[in-house]
Amino acid sequence: MVKEELNWMAGGPQGSGVDSAANIFGRACGYGGLYVYGRREYHSNIKGLHSYFHLRVSTREVSANVNDVDLLAAFDAETVVRHINEVVSGGGIIVDKDQVNIKIFSIPTLPHEFKKEFRQFLEKKGWSDSLSDLLSEAERAGVHVFRIPYMDLLKEVAAELGIEQLSKVTRMINVLTLGISFGLLDYDAALVEKAIASIFAEKPKIVNMNILAFRRAYNYAKQTFGNSFEHKLEKTETTEKRIFLSGNQAVALGKVLGGCRIQTYYPIIPAADESEYLEAHEIIQTTTDGGKGAVVVIQTEDEIAAVNMASGAALTGARAATSTSGPGFSLMVEGLAWAGNNEVPVVITYYQRGAPSTGLPTRHGQDDLRFAIHAGHGEFPRIVLASGDIRECFYDAAIAFNYAERYQLPVIHLIDKALGNSSQTYPIFDSNQFKIERGAILNETSLQGAEYKRFSFTENGVSPRVFLGTKNGVHWYTGDEHNEFGHISEESTNRTMMVKKRMKKLETIEKEVPTEEKAKFFGDKNAKNMIVSWGTPKGAILEALDTLSKEGFSLGFLQIRMVHPLPKEYIAGTLKNAEKVIDVEMNYSGQLGGIITEKTEISMSFHILKYNGRPMTTTEVYTALKHIMLNQAPKRQVLTYGS
Repeated sequence: MVKEELNWMAGGPQGSGVDSAANIFGRACGYGGLYVYGRREYHSNIKGLHSYFHLRVSTREVSANVNDVDLLAAFDAETVVRHINEVVSGGGIIVDKDQVNIKIFSIPTLPHEFKKEFRQFLEKKGWSDSLSDLLSEAERAGVHVFRIPYMDLLKEVAAELGIEQLSKVTRMINVLTLGISFGLLDYDAALVEKAIASIFAEKPKIVNMNILAFRRAYNYAKQTFGNSFEHKLEKTETTEKRIFLSGNQAVALGKVLGGCRIQTYYPIIPAADESEYLEAHEIIQTTTDGGKGAVVVIQTEDEIAAVNMASGAALTGARAATSTSGPGFSLMVEGLAWAGNNEVPVVITYYQRGAPSTGLPTRHGQDDLRFAIHAGHGEFPRIVLASGDIRECFYDAAIAFNYAERYQLPVIHLIDKALGNSSQTYPIFDSNQFKIERGAILNETSLQGAEYKRFSFTENGVSPRVFLGTKNGVHWYTGDEHNEFGHISEESTNRTMMVKKRMKKLETIEKEVPTEEKAKFFGDKNAKNMIVSWGTPKGAILEALDTLSKEGFSLGFLQIRMVHPLPKEYIAGTLKNAEKVIDVEMNYSGQLGGIITEKTEISMSFHILKYNGRPMTTTEVYTALKHIMLNQAPKRQVLTYGS
């Protein structure tokens, strides 16, 4: 049965190669003309605890995960226990035959909370705590169980490679699961081998070892199971050039497009992946003169230094950014306020994660909207731009620099762990869509014979600036309130005028930035049922909207991209005739919904919320919206799917 869509999941202990397997799987599917959406979930410890990667493969572009799993590739027993209920009837589980007799509650890495919940589940079903019995129950429900002799296969691989110590090849279990998976799916093995060669391109010896292991497992699956698994995966023909990348990578590439030349950071999950990707690709080809340029990436001693160093670089004329997550942003706040006071065009990429405090370091969160808008003592203007998908991550990372320099203020690019750690196939991004706009900049010639006022009072609040070191452009920066030259001033009249001058920029932004850059609308503009959301729920909402529309329900979806300053007039105009306004967010309090109510006096009719550290899936968003459409929903629905 060749389906238009397949959901494949790999799971195992942290550090066992789950990510590598998933990246190979996704790339191999991409080489075959298929679209992929992948979500990575992992614990905050270094090694040992459970991690998994859910890949959705389709002949059409997909933008979120669903609840179902068609084929589960388990590196260990815990993966089976945690995800067996997600495998659909007709689907399959690949499991190590040497682990099938394990007692579930003897698995040392299962946490107490999970054991308690799972014990109740088994008691309710009347099942024992043997993994073998659990797999047998799955088979009775129509799930195929493929018990694989991994150790025998590894011994064969080791013998062929002339390796005596089996421990040196046990890490290749991840590639064996790929061989079994693609063998069952009857997929083109050459495309998988091409993906393996690409992933390990810098290690030819590793490439050869892994291809050998893959072939051994692929052939074993074909010979042992034949066509017993109904699901098949076929490549499709396409001439379209595509890219398979993560949100972190998209942001990094977008920054390069936007002219970023200084990136500072202090390592923190999940933001550090972006800076590390930039570090690995610091030398860049420039399009203006055909030469080479560079992005200077600096790991600082802490986040306070990171934001201040980026501000200093921005004042010299470099396009500068820093990247962080919640605890790091908390430390940056004093530097952020300094940048606001001195009208510094600095960009801060803010990856939200589970909070407060250290919270869920490697899990998803969307709780920091109000913090990003209000962080810093006192009042000063900033732009907060929220991306909703990986494509937007790329373009927003570039346009953030334009906003920062045009309006001379900090720009906070607000994304989240789910976007940063998800991977997706896209047609190659069009870099011609973006043009660098540097705003009002004076040069040495224009300053001759003139008295330069760095913070001159203007109609739109934006003062022409000069880069540090420009001849005839002497000016001062201070943390104190200042006059037009930058000298410290505590005079009341000057203070009133300076605050008004800075805040005037928000009005200028509202007038000048096109509506389509601040918000996007999808669906029926005349619908009586309107969804409002921001950030990562976008993909699941769009897919649920499409299905509900085909079922005859009329809905519209308003995605807010510039959450500050909020496009309140456009929002009010869009929602004014709605009978039901449905707020969809990944936080407890419905922060965007509350802000919309504050700014427009339009109340939210329903809230669909999630805050368990796992992103929303299409399945659960569709179900929640359907309940609302059928008048079967409470005002507040809390989604809980995710292991």
